[in-house]
Amino acid sequence: LKNIFSKFNIEMVFHAGAYKHVNLLENNIYSAYKNNIYGSYNLLKLSNEFNVKNFIFISTDKAVNPSSIMGKTKRIIENYITFLQSKHNDKNFSIVRFGNVINSNGSVIPIFEKQISNKQPVTVTHPDVTRFFMSIDEATGLVLETVRFNKPVIYVLNMGEPIKIVDIAKKLISIYGLKLK
Repeated sequence: LKNIFSKFNIEMVFHAGAYKHVNLLENNIYSAYKNNIYGSYNLLKLSNEFNVKNFIFISTDKAVNPSSIMGKTKRIIENYITFLQSKHNDKNFSIVRFGNVINSNGSVIPIFEKQISNKQPVTVTHPDVTRFFMSIDEATGLVLETVRFNKPVIYVLNMGEPIKIVDIAKKLISIYGLKLK
């Protein structure tokens, strides 16, 4: 990264790099720390050192009141970004929080579709679990929209109402022409 920063005059960084699978991170806390915290810290440090004017951190709604390792790692970096911003008024360190992006890597929908196609049971961890969803286009557009505001704040994107995961599973089962047991 240092070579890239020294070779190019980078003005803006969009940082979305993180492990986002809650269950995976609960079982691999060291990897969560190494990638989500240290990797982000490293990128923030270089961005500050090489005078990047705008740094946009893609966070998660799970960082608000973190109850998982993923949410906690994102919240730690959010706190560090807030600290950096308090020390550097000439730069914009912004945070964008949103929920699940439909059909992105790790999205529950492709997982359900694969289970249904393979005639496997659809796994829903709890019937009351809800999530916010948005399309890839919506997520990208909203992140780019935050750049237009050019202010160092936390942007919490309006994602509508949360949807029960079990309802998504039932709908997909129905779409595939199968019946619930």
